[in-house]
Amino acid sequence: MTITAEFTTNPPVSGPSAIAAFERDYAEKRRSARISWAVGTILFFAAFCLTAWLGDFFKVTQVTMPDGSREWRWIIPAGLPRLGEYIVQTFPDLHWETLGADLANWFWRWQTWLRLLIETILIAFMATTFGVIGGFTLAFPASRNLAPNRWILWITRRYLEIARTVPELVWALIFVFCFSVGPMAGVMAIGLHATGALGKLYSEAIENIDMRPLEGVKAAGGNWFDQIRYGAVPQVLPNVISYTLLRFEINVRSSSIIGYVGAGGLGQEIRTAMSFQEYTDLSALFIIIFVTVVIIDYGSEKLRHRVIGLGDRE
Repeated sequence: MTITAEFTTNPPVSGPSAIAAFERDYAEKRRSARISWAVGTILFFAAFCLTAWLGDFFKVTQVTMPDGSREWRWIIPAGLPRLGEYIVQTFPDLHWETLGADLANWFWRWQTWLRLLIETILIAFMATTFGVIGGFTLAFPASRNLAPNRWILWITRRYLEIARTVPELVWALIFVFCFSVGPMAGVMAIGLHATGALGKLYSEAIENIDMRPLEGVKAAGGNWFDQIRYGAVPQVLPNVISYTLLRFEINVRSSSIIGYVGAGGLGQEIRTAMSFQEYTDLSALFIIIFVTVVIIDYGSEKLRHRVIGLGDRE
């Protein structure tokens, strides 16, 4: 006895009708994309114009002309020449015949600046250390995939947001008021802000990890801390190192500024130079900070490549 089964299927659409349907769908998608781009462009341009208007980019002000008269001018072309004048004033007079003496006159306070530069770097180092400890500790309960419960997640995230929302200068003013002027106020201000910033970056890296190693640790009887130690930390360690080194470079720049409000470092020299209109001192301090940041950036890159295994390939 032979049993035969017959299956009937609808043949796929082919030929001119399929091509016409494809072209129709493609045209509809392109039309929808054009409309989205047009609406987005209009909204962006409107927001840009509103922001420029609120920021006085369209402001017209009175300026003093070379003959002493005052006329109404657009603020941007009227202010750019003054910016150039300010920058020119920071350039020292250097002559090849007396280059050594001119450089010595330019960096005439190099011993004081070197001491304050070391203080600036140490402030950044200690603040980064506190930031890493705080940010790394709070990053795991601030991650949606690892938070023990939603209340800990909410509280931890709000704390990190408050810590990084308040600028370092404001934290520095608060801690200067509490603990008087000095490097300690700078360390606490930058360290608290770094805790919020690094905690945010670390938590985002943690939320992108593969959860299967953690599930394996949990299946073997590991608790929450074991899952973090053996399942999560090895995956996020390269990102943690990269973010930490970047934050240290940022903190060096920040520690050179918060001294402006009495929190130690080179900032107090910047404030003195600006108060007494010692423009060449400003350029010397800028060069010192710039060279320091370049050296730290180069060393951080080499260290990061060594840790993640790229150092042997260079």
